[in-house]
Amino acid sequence: MRFALYGRMSTKEIQDRETSLQWQREVAEETIAGRGAITGEFFDEGCSRRLSWWQRPAAAALLASITSGAREFDAVVVGEYERAFCGEQFRSVMAFLRDRGVELWLPEVGGPVEAEDPTHQALMMLLGAQSRREVVRARHRVLAAMRVQAGEQGRFLGGRPPYGFRLVEAGPHPNRAHARWGRRRRRLDPDPDTAPWVRWIFEQRASGRSVAGLARELNERGVRCPSGADRVRNPHRPGREWMVRTVTGILENPRYTGREVWNRHSTEGRGGDHARRAGGAARRT
Repeated sequence: MRFALYGRMSTKEIQDRETSLQWQREVAEETIAGRGAITGEFFDEGCSRRLSWWQRPAAAALLASITSGAREFDAVVVGEYERAFCGEQFRSVMAFLRDRGVELWLPEVGGPVEAEDPTHQALMMLLGAQSRREVVRARHRVLAAMRVQAGEQGRFLGGRPPYGFRLVEAGPHPNRAHARWGRRRRRLDPDPDTAPWVRWIFEQRASGRSVAGLARELNERGVRCPSGADRVRNPHRPGREWMVRTVTGILENPRYTGREVWNRHSTEGRGGDHARRAGGAARRT
């Protein structure tokens, strides 16, 4: 038989593509040993398992090759269930493949999945619940830890530094393993070039001037706006002039009044399985 291997890794920055692909391939090859060979690879990088197969580039390409009749394989094998599926995804993918005469092989089953087998049905339900549980548990641990770091320790947790600030080293990384790798802790520090203009904005606004008037004078003076002052982190913005909403954003940002803030914006879970709303954390510094 000819097999298409499907694999996935969630983060490009932390995981190594070749390593991740290789171990998933080795597991898949053990699963199909003596029954065929892998003739094609479809590997997604930087995709959450919560995204459906139709939303992942490599998985979508695999499904499209089946629909178009251009496939060069008889079955699909994955290196690990939890790398490929989450929640109810398995059911829809399995139905799609079965309707088109393509088998799905899993290492957890030791071969092809039999949709009508009660044992396989129960195992798929268990694996789906376990995969979902791992996502929820990992997200909860990470968010809880970051909330404590921002709220209790006042740590800067990443992202673009606000206008008027720059990132400077603040000693060894608090995680000893990261510290051994040479990573350093960073904190926000006033930028000597832009911080004076932030103070000017607050002083002028406190004296009763309008936000529109402040934006107009900043442009007349030729002061670079936030996206213009940091083009490396703002390539998607024009960076030409100050806008009223830019000045308003600075005046309303709690970081300028001495509070460390993290995760102020609502976020929606992707893939249709979850939706969440997370609040921010702040600490006076």
